[in-house]
Amino acid sequence: MSTEMPIQDDPYVVRSDQQGLATLTLNRPQQFNSLSLAMIAALQAEIEAIAPDPAVRVVVIAGFGKAFCAGHDLKEMRANHNKAFMQDLFKRCGRMMMALTEMPQPVIARVHGIATAAGCQLVSMCDLAVAADSARFATSGINVGLFCATPGVGLSRNLGRKQALEMLLTGDFIDAQTALRQGLVNRVVPGDALDSEIDKLAGSIIAKSSVAIGMGKQMFYKQLEMGLEGAYQYASEVMACNMMSEDAGEGIDAFIGKRKAEWKGR
Repeated sequence: MSTEMPIQDDPYVVRSDQQGLATLTLNRPQQFNSLSLAMIAALQAEIEAIAPDPAVRVVVIAGFGKAFCAGHDLKEMRANHNKAFMQDLFKRCGRMMMALTEMPQPVIARVHGIATAAGCQLVSMCDLAVAADSARFATSGINVGLFCATPGVGLSRNLGRKQALEMLLTGDFIDAQTALRQGLVNRVVPGDALDSEIDKLAGSIIAKSSVAIGMGKQMFYKQLEMGLEGAYQYASEVMACNMMSEDAGEGIDAFIGKRKAEWKGR
């Protein structure tokens, strides 16, 4: 997928589907794919449409143009300078970010360029992220007098506390290799290898049971907010339910019989 040829007349988010993979491409290249209210609404609508669709196994979030996503639309924010607008904007954005973790399909961020402020938040809220070696990341609101509070929620759940706070307090960029070391992204590759690397990662997930993937993703995020004992109790119940699924029975039988599993999706 190319990020160099934006589709100017299309919606804020362009969706394309291929063999179980749905790609949602941010389409405001002239505004560096900033998250206006309309962009947030378009992403929310696509997520809600994809979540119940069993034909979609993996979702990729990408961006047209030079940037992955430059955060919130500062011009829109200044043009609507009242607290009610700001509260609504951040509430809607937070809901969209949460929807990424709540949908059963794993979501991969395809980061080919800069990801700043809420754009960095978007990377942090995707389940996985693959970055080009030229990508850069920052929570740069502090540079204009605005602490990136909502991006800090996702960032602090990806990075160590001190690494997250350094980004939030300084607004300085980190490069892709630093993002990899600190846990913001999973893989870093040359730009021309970005799509093949994502295809490889997505293909590995698509080859697995959709039942196990969906249950596992939900369990992973829920247990993170629990105490240790509660997390083990909840995980044990999920695993017992997973074991009763048709896919688990088929997978184990296939392993014992030394054959390829044929997933039923139940």
